[in-house]
Amino acid sequence: MTEIDPKIDALVPSWLTLPDIAERLDLEVTRVRQWVKDGQLIAIRRGENRALHVPADFIGEDRIVKGLSGTLTLLRDDGFSDEEMIEWLFTPDDTLPGTPAQALSENRGTEVKRRAQALAV
Repeated sequence: MTEIDPKIDALVPSWLTLPDIAERLDLEVTRVRQWVKDGQLIAIRRGENRALHVPADFIGEDRIVKGLSGTLTLLRDDGFSDEEMIEWLFTPDDTLPGTPAQALSENRGTEVKRRAQALAV
């Protein structure tokens, strides 16, 4: 859990705090904290109060976006920091099209994971 660079912060359209996610998914906040601890979500300290925030695009209607956890694992295995993962996931890629985060939310995770694996080569 790190503090984010303003340049990368600007790539993410919107953010949710851990309590926001818990409320949205009707869970205890401790469950969301465990997801962060387990690497299923990335949480970054931001804002004046330095609260932990997660990109809103990582949360679907009733769960973590399909394919996100596996993609984060691949990127982490490739040596990416949390900030670098967010930058990669939210940087537009004309060949996708859109961003990898958008592709995951649109159930196009296979291509995103393939690209994340190729980064290790």
